[in-house]
Amino acid sequence: MYNVEKNMKLNVSFCLVLLFLMFSMVLVSSMSHAGIQLWDFEQKANEKDWEEANGDWQFKKGIFQEVSAAEDAMHQIVRGVDWEKWEDYTVSAKIRIDEGSWAGLIFRAQKDNHEYYVYYLNVPDNKTEFWVHLPGAWNTRRAVSSNIAAAKKLQKEKIEHGKWMDVKVVTKGSAFEFYINDELQGEFEDKDYEKGSVGVWCWKAKASFDDVMVEGDSVTNTLAVDPKSKLATTWSGIKTRPWKQYFLD
Repeated sequence: MYNVEKNMKLNVSFCLVLLFLMFSMVLVSSMSHAGIQLWDFEQKANEKDWEEANGDWQFKKGIFQEVSAAEDAMHQIVRGVDWEKWEDYTVSAKIRIDEGSWAGLIFRAQKDNHEYYVYYLNVPDNKTEFWVHLPGAWNTRRAVSSNIAAAKKLQKEKIEHGKWMDVKVVTKGSAFEFYINDELQGEFEDKDYEKGSVGVWCWKAKASFDDVMVEGDSVTNTLAVDPKSKLATTWSGIKTRPWKQYFLD
């Protein structure tokens, strides 16, 4: 009876280890296909990736800020590795409006700094908006939707001055999903721009930005794995830990 119970425990333990290894392999495989590029504004070397269009922009203590609130559609676009190839991807950033009314996230930005999509926060009306910027002047644009009503959670946790908001855009062909603090705000379609870079934006407002990240199969990965991360620690443990320790006594 003792041997039967011991064998059962060994079999269960072995199955658990196999499941863990399979899950880890799938996780690593998915990560290897989806490239990530991140700008957290902690490294001065990354500042060179940003291309100023208009406004007064400064890197300050690990965040990126527009400090003048002087112009329409003030923005900077990041020219990451192989940005011209970025097609379907997710772009996200932390955004804080310090003064004024509107700030947001650029995506599918073209070589001409006038051409891009922007999804932005609207402080006075506690809503968000989706616009296409076009060749010509900085304020040449058309609205896809200028009145995206706040979803349930955002109705309570309102957009306010001095509050950091997690903003995310998911691009899939001509379809786009917009999120604030991981809550879906709306889904829309437009066909003007098929590929392009990302950036930060504000309209006659002072705003702060942090942790701008783009992720997708078309994105060249430049994000090194942190040796102190959970994933690295897990794999290190698997490689160095004696196999017998994974089995029940």
